[in-house]
Amino acid sequence: MRLVFKFGGTSVDGGERIKHVANIISNYSKEHQIIAVISAMGDTTDLLIDMAEKAKRGKEKSVNEIFKKIEDRHLKALDTCINKIDLKKSIKEKVEVILQELNRVLMGIIQLRELTPRSKDYVLSFGERLSTLLVWGSLRDIGIDAEYFTGKDVGIVTDSNYGEAKPLMDATKHLVRERLEPILIKGSIPVVTGFIGADQDGVITTLGRGGSDYTATILGAALNADEVWLWTDVDGLMTADPRIVKSARTLDVISYLEAIEMAIFGAKGMHPRALEPVMEASIPVRVRNTFNLNNFGTLITKDVKIDSSRVVKAINLVRNVALINITGPSMVGGFGTAARIFEILARNGVNIMMISQSVSESSISIVIRKDMLNRAVNSLEVNLLGSGLVKEVTWEDNICAIAVIGSGMRGTPGVAARVFKAVASKGINVKMIAQGSSELSISFVVKDVDGDEAIRALHDEFKLAENI
Repeated sequence: MRLVFKFGGTSVDGGERIKHVANIISNYSKEHQIIAVISAMGDTTDLLIDMAEKAKRGKEKSVNEIFKKIEDRHLKALDTCINKIDLKKSIKEKVEVILQELNRVLMGIIQLRELTPRSKDYVLSFGERLSTLLVWGSLRDIGIDAEYFTGKDVGIVTDSNYGEAKPLMDATKHLVRERLEPILIKGSIPVVTGFIGADQDGVITTLGRGGSDYTATILGAALNADEVWLWTDVDGLMTADPRIVKSARTLDVISYLEAIEMAIFGAKGMHPRALEPVMEASIPVRVRNTFNLNNFGTLITKDVKIDSSRVVKAINLVRNVALINITGPSMVGGFGTAARIFEILARNGVNIMMISQSVSESSISIVIRKDMLNRAVNSLEVNLLGSGLVKEVTWEDNICAIAVIGSGMRGTPGVAARVFKAVASKGINVKMIAQGSSELSISFVVKDVDGDEAIRALHDEFKLAENI
């Protein structure tokens, strides 16, 4: 089989874990063709973001402190994951060259006091470039023929939407095949940075947080892989967050569409857009635990038999969100009111997660990320309150969103009634409801303090702990 392996940040967080990852790749490469995609170590991406923001404000001392932390982390891991002296020396020199490049970029940001989306992507690319180098070195240390590539090197071509770049798949497929097929044919293992691509001018771009998943499925689609395996620190996609529901269990098989719904609502182990490249080619994706090799995780595939006894597959909880209500009698029958609201938010870089509108048309409710609340409210008030169209813009930030997900809900009567009866039985008030015509999910909003109790009530109602 031809398999694309993606290893997440926790899987490569330290020298011992990198050695473990190298051994996994080595063992599977005895019988299969492997393409390895590597994320940044641990919380390195968060540190790079913090460092870039501090550089923009000219805080050179803080930048140097974070830089030293990143440098020490990678050099310590290098010392552990590679034993051969000459190889260790060679990899260390390459790591130091990359670190010097990062330092020059940061000093430039400090001098200019400016951090553009383009330069931020450049800074964030260093996490994967460093970690992938260490995994490549660790593979060579145990005698595995492997070659190091960045996403740019292998031909992942994107648009220029820095921070959330989208791959241009026709060009990408052609270049990836041209560059990696010869490597695979000769029996070598490509070790590729996750998260990173380049636009048509060759400028580094990133695919969004969690974008290493996306890299893996892009490569899987381009190379006609048999499966893509996303290695992480959980056994697979689960019926609920096990920190909230102790009886939550791993899902054996789910459909692409169910997985997308779960990813959008924050399920650990999946980038929301990661399944797009593989869906057309019907390439299965498997979510596995790097630290539990006996568990084969969750298989995500096209055709999943719907079990009438299992109409709901999972319950997801999204925190750090806020609810905005826009009301006004003049909105009734007003052409383009919703379009105007959405255009204002889009212009100000605010993404809408949920939408609900009353049939009277006198109010629209939306859910957004909490860190976007001030920007959203200010832009709506400035643009709408004086127009005579909107009377009031109110908001709540002590809420959470819950999604009930399952393809078996489609066409099954009474699911919504069971959902809200279970929540009401715990004395929990629902503030907003949204459901798409696909009937794959029902989403609603409750107070943040009621979120955990609502999740447990729904998990019990649909008997998700039972492995039917």
